[in-house]
Amino acid sequence: MIPSGLILGASLQFRHIAIEGPIGAGKTTLATRLGARLDASVVLEEGENPFLADFYADRPGAALQAQLFYLLNRHRQQVLLRQADLFRQTTVCDYLFDKDKIFAYLNLDDNELFIYQRLFDLLSRDVPAPDLVVYLQASPEVLFSRIQKRAIPMELQIPDAYLRALCDGYNEFFYHYDRAPVLTVNAEHLNPLESDADLALLIERMESMRGRKEFFVKGTSL
Repeated sequence: MIPSGLILGASLQFRHIAIEGPIGAGKTTLATRLGARLDASVVLEEGENPFLADFYADRPGAALQAQLFYLLNRHRQQVLLRQADLFRQTTVCDYLFDKDKIFAYLNLDDNELFIYQRLFDLLSRDVPAPDLVVYLQASPEVLFSRIQKRAIPMELQIPDAYLRALCDGYNEFFYHYDRAPVLTVNAEHLNPLESDADLALLIERMESMRGRKEFFVKGTSL
């Protein structure tokens, strides 16, 4: 017998689901909860970035170092997953490989971008697009309030201006992104991170998705 409230991954048309959103949106928490509800494999980004503190301290060259570390780490993880054929079963990942470019264009200068873009173009050939991206969208004010609740070291605190620029970058990126269907979720009115009822609503909305770009605002039929 299926436990009450459990929705099997087989009921979804999507096998490889990526959760995305700016810092503070709740990607990892949602990926973990969604994976448990769908009886799916959960893939979380590996490890800490050793160059992040230097980047926030604005040390020369740190932005490129941090960016390349993320890029290579994500590529290695995605290739290993593909080789293990994990994407044949329902898999929920807490990042989208392609979103790496959001941070690159925000943080790198023209010369660094030239190097980065050539490497990204080479590595991205190995990484399959997901079947669905769930983009958690929220205002900078909401994200900042959530970030403040976390136990983050002072050297890794995110400036308000940077968070606002990051939100703009995410919105611009997903406006143009077309490699996979995208369900944009208003994460200010829907709380699948803590509410089982809202998590069930999100899964229902995922199941009914048929277009390439759709929006989910709780209490509406968008």
